[in-house]
Amino acid sequence: MKTQKHSALYRCIERLHGERPWGALLDAGTGVKSIRWVESLSTTRWTAVTGAANHAAEVRNAIKSGQRPQDRIVLGNWVDAELLKGEVFDTVLADYLLGAVEGFAPYFQSYLFSRLRPLTRSALYVTGLEPYVPTDRPETRAGRIVWEIGRFRDACVLLTGDRPYREYPSPWVVDSLKRAGFAVRTVKHFTSRYKERFVNTQIDLCASALETLSDRALAKALKERGAALRAEAFDVISEEGALRACRNYVVAAEPV
Repeated sequence: MKTQKHSALYRCIERLHGERPWGALLDAGTGVKSIRWVESLSTTRWTAVTGAANHAAEVRNAIKSGQRPQDRIVLGNWVDAELLKGEVFDTVLADYLLGAVEGFAPYFQSYLFSRLRPLTRSALYVTGLEPYVPTDRPETRAGRIVWEIGRFRDACVLLTGDRPYREYPSPWVVDSLKRAGFAVRTVKHFTSRYKERFVNTQIDLCASALETLSDRALAKALKERGAALRAEAFDVISEEGALRACRNYVVAAEPV
């Protein structure tokens, strides 16, 4: 396994999985990072699901080792009861899927793990981000700037007619997994260290979205606000090395 090239969360999953075979693996909410990790594992086959055609193309282009005949990328939405109906996978990965569901199937989060339960034979790994936008103003400077960037990003997304991600806290995930028929084995947390790439990604996303806003005066004011947030974030990164603010988690579960 090429663990040195992958994130701490994926390395954590590898440690938790131990020597057990990965077998048939389902990447239930695939992305460029997750598919590169999945293809580094010794799976018998993998299936990667995404809800967007352009995202499927990005995932396909990200595969470095080459897609084997038994591997596949599936375009679909988990609200569709026919999606992968009757199939079972030894290992299931829900990599930041819970937050992303909001953009494809609002209010479906409460049913997601029940939907994945019959597909899971041995192990389910859930990664996510502890919510930081709908919280009180953080006390640290780094926490505050990440909080403000998140609120700015979500405001821009809503103003332009789209839906922002909706993250859920790990205790909610644990409770939901138990109700869906899983036994939770482990919950691990990791502190994020955001740098310039994170800041640019979040604010540039808003800049492109604001091009569609009909109120050009409001769009101009929001762009100026984004530029100010970018400058302040870069100052904090320069002084502190990174924006240490948010916590990501890995939850390992098994079907009961």
